[in-house]
Amino acid sequence: MEKKTPLPLQKAIYTLADSGTVETERIAEMPLRTLYGKGTDLTDKRALKGRAKRKLTSQVLCVLVASELEKREEMELARTFWNTFHCQRKLVSHEGRTYGKYCKNRCCPLCASIRKAEIINRYLPVIQTWEAPHFVTLTQKSVPAKNLELWFFGVTKAFGQIKDKYKKQNQRGGEIRFMGIKCLECNFNPKRRTYNPHLHLIVPNKAMADLLILEWQKKWTEKYTKPIAQHQRRVGHLERDLMEVIKYGSKIFTDFDARDKGKMPPKIYVAALINIYKAMKPYRLFERFGFDLPKQKKNGVKTVIPANQCKDFVYASEVYDWVNTKTGEGLTGYAPTALLEWLLTENIDTDLA
Repeated sequence: MEKKTPLPLQKAIYTLADSGTVETERIAEMPLRTLYGKGTDLTDKRALKGRAKRKLTSQVLCVLVASELEKREEMELARTFWNTFHCQRKLVSHEGRTYGKYCKNRCCPLCASIRKAEIINRYLPVIQTWEAPHFVTLTQKSVPAKNLELWFFGVTKAFGQIKDKYKKQNQRGGEIRFMGIKCLECNFNPKRRTYNPHLHLIVPNKAMADLLILEWQKKWTEKYTKPIAQHQRRVGHLERDLMEVIKYGSKIFTDFDARDKGKMPPKIYVAALINIYKAMKPYRLFERFGFDLPKQKKNGVKTVIPANQCKDFVYASEVYDWVNTKTGEGLTGYAPTALLEWLLTENIDTDLA
């Protein structure tokens, strides 16, 4: 059966924001090719298919969001999403590895996956030395869209004040060395039409987790937060909990009612995602505090090879895969499930926010 392109992709504009990659026709004329980085192992089919799945989801998301932003005449942010649309559109393979350029935008599922791997590799050895790492969630009352930017500012400012307080105390001889990692995230509740910016953290021990929650409640007061809404627990599986902290900023698919999860299929709420992306734009999503990482060698791997030793692939939406520009051969062999294809074509809401 011939595969059909998901409906949102039929409107895609392929000539925009080509990520600075060199056109295939020009590449073919070049005697030499420069490849950057270590590349991705072509024998890891599971990883390649995972990349293809993220690419498909990213394509649909970017077309939906960018098109809506263009209707609103918010062209600068629309260009960001068109740039993400073209992320990893072209790949080069050489000696069993693939190479390509990333857009590095926070809204990109492909780049988020790369960031996750890099953060885990850098932070896991450090956190493993902590005595009893604890996972902490700090949150407050949800708000409607009109208050979302103010709430992002409040969450960031409140944590910054707590961090600065204990940093100064430690500099003056205080015993508490306030340290950990944190990530800023935001959920949308379609049923109530509210947003909840919040923080996920990993800190070295329970005492620091308890201290964080206590200080958080003091900052927000009982008017805006409740003790029952804050959570802390001992880290069980460190790598899994670290991945829980390092999220995308917001979910692409959202359940209409979290309490009825599974009863109704999730949707992509386009207008709500735009509100979240715009509100969180000024802030860092992930950062450490109170400690330094070991110095890392810069990954400046650069390989220059004859161009005829490479194979060029271009992403083709109609087959959900990267296709060899000469042979038409697919790179990953990925095919989306019927459920994912249905979700990406039928379960989209452009109005609710």
